[in-house]
Amino acid sequence: MKNPKDDLQHIRSMMERSSRFISLNGLSGVVAGLLALGGAIFAYFQMKKYDIDYFSSHNYPRVFPRELVINLLATALVILVLAIGFGIYFTVNKSKKLNLKVWNTTTKNVVKHFAVPLVAGGLFCLALMYHNAFVFLAPATLIFYGLALINASKYTFGDVFWLGICEVILGIFSAFFLGFGLVAWAIGFGVLHIVYGMIMYKKYR
Repeated sequence: MKNPKDDLQHIRSMMERSSRFISLNGLSGVVAGLLALGGAIFAYFQMKKYDIDYFSSHNYPRVFPRELVINLLATALVILVLAIGFGIYFTVNKSKKLNLKVWNTTTKNVVKHFAVPLVAGGLFCLALMYHNAFVFLAPATLIFYGLALINASKYTFGDVFWLGICEVILGIFSAFFLGFGLVAWAIGFGVLHIVYGMIMYKKYR
């Protein structure tokens, strides 16, 4: 005879699978964090190469050298592509293990709610670059990324919500202390992702 508790657990598991995106893999967060830390270090030394002291908001040139801007944008693009690539790889692997479809209604909801604040933030960052307000890029990316995580968290693990809150707090902090923007960026996209990824991996593997 079946145990009613087992039936309830099975029903609860089925409901969770249908309403929440549970294929997130903590390893993708760890890899993204390591990539972000590497990118932040590279960006710092690139600016030092052009005699720009990021830790002093009073020493920014009105216009950044064209070569520096291209290097930083290329670095950011490479990190983004690699992070997304590894994220997709780990997610697909976990979905196969859980016998779940990767692309379904829940996945679409996650992508939609995540993309709206992220796209808005990307356009806002382009406006900052257009006006040479590079010092505000780190705070803006942290804040809009955090809002994207918060917005998408209702369709996945609750841990994502708290990661988003931490990103927003860091972004607001770095907006008041501009000389620490790169450090806040490294902590937000690097350290927090690594810690979050390790927690997720141990908690939901």
